[in-house]
This record gives sequence, C-alpha cells and structure tokens, in this order.
Amino acid sequence: MTRALNSLVRIALLLALASVVVTAVGMAVAPQLTGLTEAAHGEASDVELRGLSQRSYVYAVDGTLIATFQEEENRAPITLDEIPDHVIDAVLAVEDSGFWDHKGVNVRATVRALLSNVDAGGTTQGGSTITQQLIKQSVLTSEQTFDRKTREVFLAVRLEEQMSKEEILERYLNTIYLGNHSYGIQTAAETYFNVSASELDPGQAALLAGMIRDPIDYNPFRYPEVAVERRRIALSRMVDEGHITEDDAAWYNAVPLPTEPSQYTPPPDDYFVEEVKQALLADPRLGETATERFDAVFRGGLQIHTTLDIGLQYLSEVARNDTLAPFALEGEPALFIAGRNLAGFDAVGTVASATVDPGTGAVRALVGGPGFGDQYKFNLATQGYRQPGSSFKTFVLLELLEQGYAPQDTISGRGPCRFNLPTEDEPYEVENFNNSRGFVGSIRAMTTASSNCGYVRLGQIAGIDNVTELAGEMGIVTRNAANEIVPLDPSFFSTPLGTQEVTPLGMAAAYAAIANDGHYHTPYFVERVLDRDGDVIFQHSDPGKRVVSIETAQIAADILRENVESGTGTAARVRGHDVAGKTGTAQDSSNGWFVGFSRQLSTAVWMGAMEGNVPMNRVGGRSVTGGSYPAQIFGRLYNAVLANMEPEPFADPPARRGTGTLRLDRNIDLDGYTTTPPTRRRRTPTRPPSRTPAPTTTAAPAPTTTADTGGGSDDGGGPPTPPPSTEDFVEP
Repeated sequence: MTRALNSLVRIALLLALASVVVTAVGMAVAPQLTGLTEAAHGEASDVELRGLSQRSYVYAVDGTLIATFQEEENRAPITLDEIPDHVIDAVLAVEDSGFWDHKGVNVRATVRALLSNVDAGGTTQGGSTITQQLIKQSVLTSEQTFDRKTREVFLAVRLEEQMSKEEILERYLNTIYLGNHSYGIQTAAETYFNVSASELDPGQAALLAGMIRDPIDYNPFRYPEVAVERRRIALSRMVDEGHITEDDAAWYNAVPLPTEPSQYTPPPDDYFVEEVKQALLADPRLGETATERFDAVFRGGLQIHTTLDIGLQYLSEVARNDTLAPFALEGEPALFIAGRNLAGFDAVGTVASATVDPGTGAVRALVGGPGFGDQYKFNLATQGYRQPGSSFKTFVLLELLEQGYAPQDTISGRGPCRFNLPTEDEPYEVENFNNSRGFVGSIRAMTTASSNCGYVRLGQIAGIDNVTELAGEMGIVTRNAANEIVPLDPSFFSTPLGTQEVTPLGMAAAYAAIANDGHYHTPYFVERVLDRDGDVIFQHSDPGKRVVSIETAQIAADILRENVESGTGTAARVRGHDVAGKTGTAQDSSNGWFVGFSRQLSTAVWMGAMEGNVPMNRVGGRSVTGGSYPAQIFGRLYNAVLANMEPEPFADPPARRGTGTLRLDRNIDLDGYTTTPPTRRRRTPTRPPSRTPAPTTTAAPAPTTTADTGGGSDDGGGPPTPPPSTEDFVEP
C-alpha cells in the first residue's frame, strides 16, 4: 500500500514538473515570463554563473613551464574555437542533440525522460539540456527536489536569452567534471590522453562524452568494461547524427582504453617551487586574508614568472651528484654521503646550495636537499640553519675594511690563544686547525690561512657589535632556542668563527653584495605575477641598499680571490675566470661550507648531516672541510656555468695606507668587551655602478639547536659560547 502511494505521489510530481516545463517554454517568448519569475523568485535579473576555478601556471625565467598549482578543481579553460568539431559533435550527440534548436529546455526530451522514469519507478533518464546542466553546476545545487528542478527550468530559459548558444556551450565544456580531478575538456584531454583538447580524435572525444553523465562509475581506469560500453554508445549516437560512419565507429571502438592518468604538466614537487608557493601564500598583494591568497594561488589562474634558471639548476644538481657519487651508501642515491665518526656511527648527510644573481637578488638555482619526497621536504637551503664556520670571517673582514684598516695590517695568529673573559673563571681557549702554532701576518694572510686565533683577535678589534650589525644589514639572521628567526647575538665572543647558525641562501645573498660592489639585494623567487587575463598583479622591484663601500667590496673581493687561488679554497678555482670565496668548517667537521662568487653569480654550498651536527670524519678517507667537497662542488658548477661566458674580472682594488701591527696580547683581559666595543667608523656612501642581471644558462627533519659548549676544539668547558670552527690552512 505504501509503495503504491509513493508511486502515485511521484507520478503527480513528475506530471506537475512536466506542466512547468511546458509552461516555461511556452512563455519563453511571452512577456508574462518576467512577471512569473518576479512573483516566484523576486525581481528578474541576469543569471550570475559562479566563477570558474582555474589552475595557476609557474614558469622559469626563460618561460618554460615548471609546475602548476591547483586544488580539487584542476581546470584549464579554452575557447570554443580551440575545440574540434568532432568533440562538440560527440558531446551534443550524447548529452543534448537538440541543443542548437531548443530555447534552454527540450520539452519532448524532458517529457520522454519523465515517462521513462515513471515506468521504471525511479530516475533512469535525465532529459536535462546542456543549458540546464550548466545552471545546475554554476548556479544551483545537485539536490533532487521539485523546487530546484523548477528553478532550473526557468533559469535555463532566462540564460538562453542572456547568452548566445556558443557562449553557453563554451562555458559548459569548461565546467563539466570528467573524473580524476579533471574539470573541463582541456584538462580531461591532458589527464586521459596526454594531449590538448585540440588534438582529441573522435574516439577519444566519444569516451569523454560518454563519461559526462557519471565520471566516477564510468572511470576507464577503474571500470574499463563500463567505459568501453559508454564509448560504444557515444560513437553509435555520432553515427545516428551523421557525424561519423559505421566503419569509423568500429575502428575507434577497437582502440584500447587509457590505463593510467597522464601527467601533462609538472607538479609542484621540488624545493624551488615550494618556496614560490609559500612566498605567494604569504603575499598580501594576492589578498588580505589567507583564504583569499589561497584562492588566488590555487584557483585564480595566475601566471607566475619566477627567477629560476633551469639550466643553472640542472648544473647545480649535476655538480652535487658527480662530487658525491663515489661516497654514496650502498642502495642509496648518489646525492647522499656517508659520514662516520670515530665511534663508527653512520650518519646520512647531503648537500644544499643556493645561487643568487648579485645585481638583482634573484634566486637562480636552489638545491634544498636530496630530493623533494615525503621524507625530505625540509629545505636545507632556506630553512637549514647550520654553523657556517670560517665562512663567517668574511663579515669581520668587511667591517675591518669599513673602519679603514688595510689588508697589509698585521695581527698575531699564534695559537692556541687564551682570553680572560669577565663572566668566566677559566680562560677561553681557541686553537688553530690541527693545533697549528700559527704566525704573525697580515689581515690578507689571516684570511687565506683561515686563522682562528687571528680572527678572534680581529673580531675584538672590529667589535662584535659592529660585525653582527653589518651581517644583519646583509640579510644574515639566526634562530634561537625557541626556533624563532632572530638577529645575530652580539654577545658571543666566538662569533668571528661562525658559531651562530645561518642558511645557505642567506650566505649566498650576503656574499652577492661583495660581487655587486657593496650593494645588497634581498633574495627573491617571484619576478612577476599576472592574472588569468594577462594583466600584471605585481612586478618585483627592489632598488637594494648599500651595505659597504665600493672600495671595501673591491678589496674584500681581491682578498677572497686570492683565497681561491692559493688559500683554503683552491678546489673552487675556475679556468680563465675570476672567482672568490671563503671556506668554512664547523667543529668536528660537522658542517662544511664554501661560499663564493664571480661577478655574475654568488653561491653557497653546504654539506652536512640531514639532522643535527654530526661529525663527518671519514668520507672518502678524509674529514670533511669547507675546502674539500663543498669547494669541489662550487668549482664543478662554476667551471660549467662560466665556460661559455666572457670573463668578467674583478676590479683592481684601490691602494690603502696601512696602520701597522694591530696588537692584542694573547692573554689580554677583555673585561667590558660586550659593552664597550670599538667605535664604528662612518662609511662613506658611494653610488653603486650600474649592473645588469647575470645571463641565464642554457643548457626533512626538524631543525636542531646547538648548545653553547665553549672551548677551542673538543675540550669542552670555557665560556657560554658555541664551539669555534676549525679550518685547514691550505687544502691539498
């Protein structure tokens, strides 16, 4: 009895709906339509379709597509002119053969579907036109109610008066969902056949058209038998409509189905692209709220032009891999190395590097770790704060030169050296590399020998406050115990030895200022962003700032060039080109650095454990130092990059009168060094020379904090300051 009653109710509703359809279509050309719609739904107005979500595109500096950003709705809208006629024929044959003739509602098809549904006791046929489907997808919901269906009918009629048939069809073909995160005919063509929609053949078009009704249950990857049948039906209807012959249909029915999704465009699956994504999600120019920025990046159809040089990126990875390949662990890729300490503990380590254009700050290449997989998404180049060792001595050198000291001024580099600090009972002791006694020599010689004792003394002459202030002006920051990014702490006596943690990108950008004659640019990843219509949302612009004088930069570049030619960085030499740089090695060979530059590019290479500070004392039969594998990687990279470029030598540094011997006794009492540093001399601003951007080439774990253990080597004790670095004098 209940079932019979339900059937009667269903029949009554369907008949009522049929009446509505007939009425609506009958009034489509009558003035009464406006009054009826006003009475039922308020004042008549244009139908407003929801905006289409559209994926965003990410490009390298040469225009190469490197990634796309999309969420659930992966869509790439195209125009109707770009869609072949046989694709349109297939869709209309399956979904709405009377599309060009009806006025939004096909009365005959609707009534036929209603009667069929009554006979079946449920919904077996749709009867909705393409215009009605578009209304349901872009204005209403998919709920199966009499009121929703009634509104769909009236709004479809109104939309046909508002838009042309071509406009409706184009919007429909860009709106439909075709499974596997594919929205619109273009993305579906990419997903299922790895082609553009303009390249679809009639058989492929028939398969997609057959999926529109139910893209989940007709998915060819999961239900190939059902998909084959749907394609057969679509091809049969195309034959009935006269679009193809029966022989054509038989041919296309015999073609195998696709078996897995195609990856038409690269996914955002590398360190550089992830940096771009995070930068955009934090950029207020794309929206005031996080939600607005998310929608812009993943649904806004942006054209994102980045600073990435894909040729340089490739060469950076090759230089890393070729250098580390001989030391790979068995079963691990070449991008890992095995570090082993004296206790025989194996630690997996890797390399991170960053390359920056000195004239602009554009990040041209970024090696963030061993590979952007689920296990290694932590970006060591931008988030991996590690002790830079002696590569930090460059900031002491720059500050001394800014204060007027000359490269030939001398200082004692003899060691071990001891310092009585006001807050400690025991003297603070520093050792040179391999417990060398060191020598008395010039600032230039202290740099090329990377003398620890010499630079601790020079740090006191320059003033740690002044050194950390200058490093901060050059973009160098560190992190505290709470994992917060903070300025360098000027109270650390061992700061000249690189005991405060920094990142490779920060070091590359800071050294880039030396290559750029003392003018610093903040590193950046995004050059410009356009909206879906090609209008500029923003263009990167940064005039930079002067951090040291041209004279200081030129003298420092000359000293660091000599360090590559005959100091600790000889493994970084480049044939026929001027390059400069500084090595760095943290205590126990736990972090190895080489930071260097030419006039065209600046690069920081770091080598260490994936997690924490783990000694690397037996890699290829030697301890890791900045002058070993990091310098070799730099040398490999720059020899490849500069091979086809015209040499751009450093400027001859201006002569400077020296002040003689800088005296700081070995056992001097430094009481008050944290509160009464030397007065910093005023630097004379000079206009930076014009620079052009560097030419482009063609071709994990959570961060850790190192405790303050003190001591000049591994002896422990001493003042509350991180352990100083150790650095060899000249690498073999």
